[in-house]
Amino acid sequence: MSNTLPSIAEHYLERLKKLLAGGERRLIGLVGAPGAGKSTLAEALAAAFPAVSQVVPMDGFHLANAELARLGRGHRKGAPDTFDSAGYAALLRRIRHQSADEIVYAPAFDRALEEPVAGSIPVQAETRLIITEGNYLLLEDGHWAKVASLLDETWYVATDDKLRVSRLTQRHERFGRSPEAAAAWVESTDEPNARLIERCKERANVVFEW
Repeated sequence: MSNTLPSIAEHYLERLKKLLAGGERRLIGLVGAPGAGKSTLAEALAAAFPAVSQVVPMDGFHLANAELARLGRGHRKGAPDTFDSAGYAALLRRIRHQSADEIVYAPAFDRALEEPVAGSIPVQAETRLIITEGNYLLLEDGHWAKVASLLDETWYVATDDKLRVSRLTQRHERFGRSPEAAAAWVESTDEPNARLIERCKERANVVFEW
């Protein structure tokens, strides 16, 4: 994530202010292709509403590398069936119906380890805006199909494809892949996922553009 957060157009912030006006907890989902800037937007929205918001990413529901190896899916890490989609939907359901005396713990994803870490994110009952972000919030297959109904709004993060691919390649290099391996992973794994995600774009409530 960037140390200097980009600015967000005022009409997006006003939309969230109206959504929060009633006082109830709201869940906002940010969806988009790998490298679209979902986590950056989540961080920027949380900074815009610092007293009432928290970010709960989907990435904590990556299957562990050992399980991916057992299933023979390690070479496709990041595809829809390499996540615990049922667990993610169950977490959103818990957050939506969280009791006043409960802390809900969510997992995070450690990019340095390339592994999920359980119990990393404490969600407090008084937090009114939960911002979740991930690739597959609008898929209509399997347990993913339950996610959209658990969110108050879903925003599709649209980004120029050349910029997005460049970001992805640099990210893979930053976490240890050679330039050649990074480019090959983007082409063979990230881009097929990106095309799948883009087909869900019309289901979003908002198309967000920086």
